[in-house]
Amino acid sequence: MQINWKELWMGTESWDFLFQVIFRTAVMFFTIIIGIRILGKRGVKQLSIFELVVIIGLGSAAGDPMFYREVGLLSSIIVFSVIIFFYSLIIYLIGKSKKIEILLEGKPVLLIQDGIFSIENFKKENLGSDEFFAELRLKSVSHLGQIESAIEETSGEISIFYYEDKDVKYGLPVILNSLDKATPFFNENCHYSCTFCGFTEFKNQNSDNSCKNCSRHYWVKSSNVKRIS
Repeated sequence: MQINWKELWMGTESWDFLFQVIFRTAVMFFTIIIGIRILGKRGVKQLSIFELVVIIGLGSAAGDPMFYREVGLLSSIIVFSVIIFFYSLIIYLIGKSKKIEILLEGKPVLLIQDGIFSIENFKKENLGSDEFFAELRLKSVSHLGQIESAIEETSGEISIFYYEDKDVKYGLPVILNSLDKATPFFNENCHYSCTFCGFTEFKNQNSDNSCKNCSRHYWVKSSNVKRIS
């Protein structure tokens, strides 16, 4: 079997096209730099859904002319200019109208209030409990009783406001495998947390196992350790 090295390295293009690739890449590289400068810091620090679409559009407009002979540089630069124009226009409209801002970027969502999940809000977000618990652990949270409120920002980041150490309550543990020992029974007289919503209260063997907040029936022992920052 004979290997066609030219086809392997160059495909259907000729060797002289390499010089065009170098020139095209240099032009689009500086076009990207100029575009990002025009977009400003907002364009590179906060990636809302709307801004992600802009980045993808710019990436495609910049990438294709670098190595496709049939894609001209001028048409790609025009695409860049149009995308940046509409981006700047929409950012202006967002600054003028709260409704447009919410429509394009969404709004922050309260996920935890006073150490308990805001169930209805949490259902609306594409967040699994394991994924969310991992986010909390990365912020040195070991149980929900340490959290006064947690908010999912429009960028997808989770903002957390903590209780002071003296105000930390009993709460649902979020450490690894913390929910594996969930039970509908209360074998000890202590604080238990609902595994579904995080509602926490003192339980004994005669306590009702129905959660007052969500009506679920599975619980784990609560934790009230202080947060290590």
